[in-house]
Amino acid sequence: MATTRIMPLHINKGKTAQQTLKERFDYVLNPDKTDNGFYVKGFKCDPEIAALQFNSSRKIYKNLTGRNIEGEVLAYHLRQSFKPGEVTPEEANALGYELASRLLKGKYAFLVCTHNDKAHIHNHILINAYSLDGKHKMRNRKRSIEDIRKLSDMICEAHQKSVIENPQKGNNVYSNWIGFKGKPP
Repeated sequence: MATTRIMPLHINKGKTAQQTLKERFDYVLNPDKTDNGFYVKGFKCDPEIAALQFNSSRKIYKNLTGRNIEGEVLAYHLRQSFKPGEVTPEEANALGYELASRLLKGKYAFLVCTHNDKAHIHNHILINAYSLDGKHKMRNRKRSIEDIRKLSDMICEAHQKSVIENPQKGNNVYSNWIGFKGKPP
């Protein structure tokens, strides 16, 4: 059973685009959470320099299109969490990679980092907001999370993993699902 959430990554206040990307990549690539990078797999990006590559794509896009967007989204952070004990880190990484591959259809670079430091194994999938050809920018539509959830469920079912039968809408569903008690951080 996987839950999904997508979050746009904007430039942090007082930071550059590169600093913002580096901070997020440092978190998802944390060697203590990914078995020293063993559970990291990228498409059209190298984990060692992915933050630089994402920022380079941004610059190419701006040069090609001449667009400078206020409140611009640098990347999308997709989180996919699994029921405790249902998947191994290897399986989770493969499921996350399949999800991103099918979702993005080879048009955007992405990095799948599987964290196994908690009872619930989960993926952090960073998606470059700028296309590989530098001409397009990914948009997070209102229905994006629903489309991602359906695709994730379809992939999980194909691999004999459980899915949430009646998903609820709301911001605290993930916290309840992992058994979080108390005030959210």
